[in-house]
Amino acid sequence: MFEHAKAFSSFSVNNLDKAKEFYHTKLGLEIQPRISEEGVKLIELNIGGGSKIIAYCKEDHEPAKFTILNFPVKDVEKAVDELSAGGIKFEHYDSAGLKTDDKGIFRGGGPTIAWFKDPSGNIISVTEENKMRNDD
Repeated sequence: MFEHAKAFSSFSVNNLDKAKEFYHTKLGLEIQPRISEEGVKLIELNIGGGSKIIAYCKEDHEPAKFTILNFPVKDVEKAVDELSAGGIKFEHYDSAGLKTDDKGIFRGGGPTIAWFKDPSGNIISVTEENKMRNDD
C-alpha cells in the first residue's frame, strides 16, 4: 500500500519566523516557505538526499519530549564544537542510563550523540553516522 508513497515528516513550532531563522542560519538547511491547501503557513526543510520535513506554526504548541530530528555526522565532537560556536546550547543529562559529558555528548550504550533544542523547544540531535547504519 505505501511501498511507493513519498512519505514526509512534520512537527509544530510556536514561531515560524524564529524557526526559519534557526533552521536556515544556525543549521544551514535550505528552507522553502509554503502555504498549505488549507491556507496554513509552513516551512519545508530540505534535508540531504531529497528528504523534506514540514514545520508548521501551532498556536498551542508544546515541544516534543523526544528527538524529532537526528542529523548523522562523521564526528559528533566536531559538530558539537561548530554548533556551539554558532550559539547552539547542548542539553546535559545526568541520570542512571543517560549521562552526558561537559560538552553535552553521550558516549556509551549506543551511538555517540548530543542533543539540542530549536527555538520552540523541540529536541534535535547530532549522532555518529557509522553507528546508525543498517546491519542488513
